[in-house]
Amino acid sequence: MKKNQIASVNLVECPRDAMQGWKHFIPTKQKIAYLNALLKVGFHTIDFGSFVSHKAIPQMADTSEVLKGLEIEKQRGTKLLAIVANIRGAEEAMQFDQIQYLGFPFSISPEFQLRNTNSTIEQSLQTVSSIQSLCVQANKELVVYMSMGFGNPYQDDYSEAILLKWTKAILSRGIRIISLADTVGLASANQIRLALNALIPNYSNAVFGVHLHANKINWKEKLDAALDEGCVRIDGALKGIGGCPMAQDELIGNMDSILMIQYLREKKLVDSINEEALLQSIQIANEIFQ
Repeated sequence: MKKNQIASVNLVECPRDAMQGWKHFIPTKQKIAYLNALLKVGFHTIDFGSFVSHKAIPQMADTSEVLKGLEIEKQRGTKLLAIVANIRGAEEAMQFDQIQYLGFPFSISPEFQLRNTNSTIEQSLQTVSSIQSLCVQANKELVVYMSMGFGNPYQDDYSEAILLKWTKAILSRGIRIISLADTVGLASANQIRLALNALIPNYSNAVFGVHLHANKINWKEKLDAALDEGCVRIDGALKGIGGCPMAQDELIGNMDSILMIQYLREKKLVDSINEEALLQSIQIANEIFQ
């Protein structure tokens, strides 16, 4: 039985997450064509690119060039989100008015934070503060992705108290959106419920989302867990492509947006999806991710 009735869900499409780990470089023109098709579908937000080390993520080295080719005027209200991992990346993203959201990967696992951004949790919190200040000045909004939000494989301590501690620290800096990320695809539906139940009732003015990894067997139970707890922001990727390269199961990718759209339509939680644009996006995805 549902605990929290929600009226609608903000769907976040994550082609950046799908593309960044792809084995072959995707030509810039092909990325632009794919993103322009996605802009017409009616997603709330598209995580389209990142301003990070080109050496670390060479697939995203052309993010600035890609942005120049996007047909923003046809986006049907869709917002653009770019991932940044440090202040330098945030400053680069600030140069583009088309970007509404910056996403920062903040981990509550000390080991993963060190591996992912080469910093401690405390140092990353300072970075969050600096990026938030830049966002306020540039009229942009910071989305904090709480990596390892449902636990971790490193034996780092994890509890509801730890989750609440860092959530409070982030929200106290004026940030409004936090997305819990199942970074290695190990979260169960029950873990998703417990984490969201610890946060959503305590912070009614914040928006909590989830970035879940799933397979064709368990995606629905994970999605239901998030919806039942009142989560209104859900990340996904067409065909379930992408996901953290550190995932323990190679069959686990991002949650499939195609399956989610159909399911959420049945529940009347999404509308204004352009079916023709969605089919075109799927066709381009098939060409890119052969």
